[in-house]
Amino acid sequence: MRFLDDREPTTDLTYEDVFLVPGRSDVGSRLDVDLASADGTGTTVPLVAANMTAVSGRRMAETLARRGGLAVLPQDIPLDIVEDVVAWVKSRHPVLETPITLAPTDTVGDALQLINKRAHGAVIVVEDGAPVGVVTAVDLDDVDRFMQVGRVMSPSPMTLPDTVDPRTAFDRLAEARHRLAPVVDGRGALVGLLTRTGALRSTLYRPSLDRGGRLRIAAAVGVSGDAGDKAARLLAFGVDVLVLDTAHGHQSRMLDALKAVRALDPAVPVVAGNVVTEQGVADLVEAGADIAKVGVGPGAMCTTRMMTGVGRPQFSAVLACAREAHRLGAHVWADGGVRHPRDVALALAAGASNVMVGSWFAGTHESPGDLEHDADGRAFKRSFGMASARAVKQRTEGEDAFERARKGLFEEGISSGQMYLDPDRPGVEDLIDTIIAGVRSACTYAGAHDLPTFAEQAVVGVQTRSGYAEGRPLARGW
Repeated sequence: MRFLDDREPTTDLTYEDVFLVPGRSDVGSRLDVDLASADGTGTTVPLVAANMTAVSGRRMAETLARRGGLAVLPQDIPLDIVEDVVAWVKSRHPVLETPITLAPTDTVGDALQLINKRAHGAVIVVEDGAPVGVVTAVDLDDVDRFMQVGRVMSPSPMTLPDTVDPRTAFDRLAEARHRLAPVVDGRGALVGLLTRTGALRSTLYRPSLDRGGRLRIAAAVGVSGDAGDKAARLLAFGVDVLVLDTAHGHQSRMLDALKAVRALDPAVPVVAGNVVTEQGVADLVEAGADIAKVGVGPGAMCTTRMMTGVGRPQFSAVLACAREAHRLGAHVWADGGVRHPRDVALALAAGASNVMVGSWFAGTHESPGDLEHDADGRAFKRSFGMASARAVKQRTEGEDAFERARKGLFEEGISSGQMYLDPDRPGVEDLIDTIIAGVRSACTYAGAHDLPTFAEQAVVGVQTRSGYAEGRPLARGW
């Protein structure tokens, strides 16, 4: 990457301060752009769901990996639950979606509790392992919560065989004017679900798979004295990427934890952070990190910069850290501060191999939180920072009351933010579509067929606040 007119700015910049300059391109279509990362994580789109409790759980991990990304399970989740989640995600189908299932005798109340857990908004009614009906949100309107779903379902649903290819599945669904259908094996047992949009996406994305053809998943571990032991257990569970995470990654405890993890000789990439300086990257790589996680304070739930004054504008932080990482044969993830597809493209232009997304993904059906509605009926989910009082309370549950009370006095982060679901893009796959469309187009403007070429050929200019405002669309005119 170079700056326009080859003039390096003397001031640190964030994403809103810069823009990409179009150049000569021989990329015929944005579908010709390969977005696979070269950092060893196996992602085929450069998106990683942040290791936040309100963001990354089993549904997020499964869905994101199916579309080529990666989710990082938070370090606060008990290890027995992590083991269960990793095994569950590894058992999911790389193409077929996991349906929500109920028996005919389950209630409408049960369906209402579950139906918003998936963006497809349907429950498959199953009897003796076979689908016997489908219930959608419309079927549950103004229905007694104690009524059995067998009485409100659409019976005898159209099914697809598990041997069907995505194009044929789409054609059959379109011909029947169905939005979705259960998928069954040769015995008629339910094995998954396909929507028309899901079938389309399966032709546009490559899932992120391990060597055994299973969906990939990452997990985070803190930097306390038992980091090595916890990392060993995560590796035994089968995680595909280890993330050593703390707010201030350039500290002795992180370096000691990294050395302990590296002593395990892990066969998976090791990510460590967070840092924002070249020296921070160099020390992490020397201690054993393959990837440095970059970002202090840019996240929507983070108050670090307002509380402490510590941080660095994210574009400059990623650019400086990526240059140092590449000099050392390592990589960086850009962590935080992305609010538009352009921000993801700019992080990649600055040299990031993947971009972490937190609060943006928290407002989707696949995030772990429960769906709530405000006074105007708008759907939202609650998010919170991982250094907030809420997160600290969860993290210190095993400590005595005195220590928990002391730690609770100090917090950095919002304990309860409302992340509204976009009515037009309520699922994480909808956001992936939007982000990846923007990133692919950015690559075509730069004449790049892949991410390494994009980072090499991108030309970036510096703009005023008015320049940024000029590029924002106006839905209602001026």
